[in-house]
Amino acid sequence: MSEITPDLVRHLGVLSRIQLSDDEVTQLTGQLDAIVDNIAKVSEVATPDVEPTSHPIPLHNVFRPDVAGQTLTTAQALQNAPDADGDRFRVTAILGEEQ
Repeated sequence: MSEITPDLVRHLGVLSRIQLSDDEVTQLTGQLDAIVDNIAKVSEVATPDVEPTSHPIPLHNVFRPDVAGQTLTTAQALQNAPDADGDRFRVTAILGEEQ
């Protein structure tokens, strides 16, 4: 027996403040019923012997150690800048105020 009925879908639409047409109610009834059926199938398989998991493949930390390496010199950082002022980038004012 189906747990999801058109009346339930209409009620959920009202709670969600979503106006649903009759066609949408019919479509959503089938889709939500399929979702509930699939969840029930998974629940049948989930036993105390099956360890819960959030990912099917074990994950491990893939980050490298945080070690300082070579950095750009000021001249290297500014070499392709369209405009520079000494050792700083020069940019257009964005707030409409002249500095």
